[in-house]
Amino acid sequence: MALAEAPSPGLKAPRAAGSLRLAARQFPRHRAALIGLIVLALICLAAALAPLISPYDPTKIQLSAKLKPPSFEHWLGTDHFGRDVLSRLMYGGRTSLSVGLLVVGFAFAFGVPLGLASGYFGGRIDNLLMRLVDAFLTFPPLLLAVALVGLLGPDIQNVMLALGLVQAPVLARMVRGSTLSVREEVYVTAARALGAGPGRIVLSHLLRNVMSPIVVQLTIVFAAAVVAEASLSFLGFGTQPPQPSWGRDMSEARRFLGDAPWMFLAPTVAIALCVLSINFMGDGLRDALDPRAWRTRRSVTVSEKP
Repeated sequence: MALAEAPSPGLKAPRAAGSLRLAARQFPRHRAALIGLIVLALICLAAALAPLISPYDPTKIQLSAKLKPPSFEHWLGTDHFGRDVLSRLMYGGRTSLSVGLLVVGFAFAFGVPLGLASGYFGGRIDNLLMRLVDAFLTFPPLLLAVALVGLLGPDIQNVMLALGLVQAPVLARMVRGSTLSVREEVYVTAARALGAGPGRIVLSHLLRNVMSPIVVQLTIVFAAAVVAEASLSFLGFGTQPPQPSWGRDMSEARRFLGDAPWMFLAPTVAIALCVLSINFMGDGLRDALDPRAWRTRRSVTVSEKP
């Protein structure tokens, strides 16, 4: 009887620890992802240490120094109020990155449970949850975010809430699709036959085996949240003056493109570098977490040897 009840070694779920160790070894081999990680780390470090390393107060107005070009005194020049562009860039990064991280946390906290429940239980629960998700997905993401912020009021906290509500359904649908394929695996069927409850199956077998696509999708959510926050601030729905924001600074710089192009270029380049580095990291994580990519790369390397 004891032998009959013991699960077969071939029916066990894949161990996540070994996969993570292999992924950690594979990730540095992706040069673009490694460069993206370094660039993003530098941006995050500059934003986190902005109160200590920023050369000037980002909100201090000095009309005598307005529209000064880049120099040794002001490395990225000044804006139309004489505020240091580099200082505002560092503090604006704190806003954009904070919004991105909180939106990722919100999407994970709400989107992943919805997707797991919908994919595992199916039936009426799946229909109910997916119709709710479809109701959100029928609207363009930025338009829905603008509508929510307009309803709640232009404030950075409301921007975070609106972007989280926009991104959570996208993550939920992706998790549902991954769960539908994983729940039919042999180890899930064996765990169910051995009497494991839904909670244990979802947490011990389903969740850890769909974490790879979730991690990759979260990088996409992070990049999308940074762009969306800049877009909403550009339109006047995000951060309000004098709080620094990349999107808000781009909006104010439009009037001075001919006289002070550095005002517009600095936040634009910062957003581009941030989003590109996140996307490169997402590509690297996708390849590192996909065993098929390891086998393909290994076979190519072996075939190239004399």
